[in-house]
Amino acid sequence: MKQPLKYGVNPHQGRAFISADTDALSILNGSPGYINFLDALTAWQLVMELSRSTGKAAAASFKHVSPAGAAIAKPLTDPFRQAQFLTVKDLSPVATAYARARGGDRMCSFGDVLAVSETVDESLARLLRSEVSDLIIAPGYEPRALEILQAKKGGAFAVLQMDPAYEAPELETRELFGFRFEQERNSTPISADLFDGAPDDVVETMLVATTALKYAQSNSVCVAYDGQVIGMGAGQQSRIHCTRLACDKADKWMLQYHPRVQELAFKPGLKKPEKANVVDQFLLSSELSDSERQDLADNLMSVPEPITLQEKLDWVKGFDGLCLSSDAYIPFRDNIDRAARSHVRYIAHPGGSVADEVVRQACRQYGIGLLETGLRCFLH
Repeated sequence: MKQPLKYGVNPHQGRAFISADTDALSILNGSPGYINFLDALTAWQLVMELSRSTGKAAAASFKHVSPAGAAIAKPLTDPFRQAQFLTVKDLSPVATAYARARGGDRMCSFGDVLAVSETVDESLARLLRSEVSDLIIAPGYEPRALEILQAKKGGAFAVLQMDPAYEAPELETRELFGFRFEQERNSTPISADLFDGAPDDVVETMLVATTALKYAQSNSVCVAYDGQVIGMGAGQQSRIHCTRLACDKADKWMLQYHPRVQELAFKPGLKKPEKANVVDQFLLSSELSDSERQDLADNLMSVPEPITLQEKLDWVKGFDGLCLSSDAYIPFRDNIDRAARSHVRYIAHPGGSVADEVVRQACRQYGIGLLETGLRCFLH
């Protein structure tokens, strides 16, 4: 295949196209751009690997070549539906996988590229119809689902189909500034035996977290809960900044279930992205400027009392089984201290640092289960 593109990464970068010695990828609708394809092909690898390792339908929400969210199919609870502004209850497994993937971070999933491991059915298509999204890649589409998606965004929504039997060449090449790089593709799977000794539910959640890291720009740290990414800190130069970012996002995700958030009364007419922004503002309401507080008040029927720091710390302790995974070794105990504040109970990292024993001692101090996988999964 050889597909011309409107432009490259930026509008002033012309002469752009995508090509490959395969017909495994088909464009069923729309005109995907350069970055769209980067997101789609990376997200596709994530969901297919995650589906193989867990045996469940998998979905990923991608932005700027890193996952904003990833998840496997599980039934949705009523509090989750409330937090995600969902009204439909009879979602199919593949639709729940995407609802959970996008629900890991609605702010970052705005205008996403999504990938799913299963055929897209009408349930998922109807769910996606009300979301702000740019592209979907999947192994197939039911006829009615394809009709719904082809009508999205006035007919401009991009729909890609990928042959699930396609295997990439073992060697991959890349050019940068006139220099060509070549290496073996990172085909080492994220498998359950990396987390040997952990409870089954922890293994499943670690598979989600660590597979997401494999396809996130490094450095990266991921927090996951119940088979769903709830905090991704990617592309940071310092690992503690990755950890802070991932844990801050995880805290916000858990606080979506706080009674004061679940009971927020939005002004009529607000769309889902606007509601997500209001929730984000409310969770930071004690830190807002006067104009920001007024903006918050303009979007709510009434503004509840802010949730205090101590209330937030107490609330996250109600979520048991949080898992944190790091794409490379954790070099200092400050990462463990920050993870403990978000009530992380299991941590996985490759190990191999001179500070390994310090990290082990910190985990023992907090009662955190530590899994040393021996596998680094950088992506650059």
